[in-house]
Amino acid sequence: MRTQRLPSHAGECPRHGLARVLSKSGVCSRSQAQTLVRSGRVTVNGLIVTDPESPTRRELDRLAIDGEAVASAAPLHVMLNKPRGLVSSVSDERGRDTVYKCLRDAGLPWLAPVGRLDKASEGLLLFSNDPEWAARITDPDSGPRKTYHVQVDALPDAALLARLAAGAQCDGEWLKAHSVRVLRTGQRNAWLEIVLDEGRNRQIRRLLAACDLAVLRLVRVAIGGLLLGDLGKSQWRHLRPDELAMLFSPATVCPD
Repeated sequence: MRTQRLPSHAGECPRHGLARVLSKSGVCSRSQAQTLVRSGRVTVNGLIVTDPESPTRRELDRLAIDGEAVASAAPLHVMLNKPRGLVSSVSDERGRDTVYKCLRDAGLPWLAPVGRLDKASEGLLLFSNDPEWAARITDPDSGPRKTYHVQVDALPDAALLARLAAGAQCDGEWLKAHSVRVLRTGQRNAWLEIVLDEGRNRQIRRLLAACDLAVLRLVRVAIGGLLLGDLGKSQWRHLRPDELAMLFSPATVCPD
């Protein structure tokens, strides 16, 4: 079978890089697609293509991996109650356990995490094979708000809560919460409900540190109107159609 790089002339249908087209079809991640293409396992219209950026027409070209035709996978959306100690990525260069440990024996097709929770954080994490849907969820301007329950190592007063809501400068970024309220207090620590309308790296931990608060636990309990609910730790389930709509509903106040 001949190997070639497809021509890049424009046609009636828009062209995108072959690896991107494969990932948009929901059969694998972009990095996995690049590996498949470079190893000569992908054909386009019967010809082996080894350039991941080779212009490809998603709607018109016939794609195959190892001789099996590629069709767009049915959209799949899953929620997981992520436990502490797992990395939210497909693989980890340091060999740490990832969230896929919870899905290992589930018999699911390829799925990617939608957004992230850092290793020490817990709670609601979404997965999907639909990159366009995932982009809507993670969009910093139009994506749904995220609600967290956070245990801190102090008893915040009204002034501190106002400071968290007003925001703070941290590493050249202005970080703030959409809203903050106290859920309950103990003798030395308190639980806060923090709602974010943007998703910057380790945003809550950095914001609290800037206000001299340390995080003892951090649990994401809602994305938009979708609640983590009573889903057990390390457990997962498919999202129902009505729950997909809840993601873009106004945030619901979550019980402690």
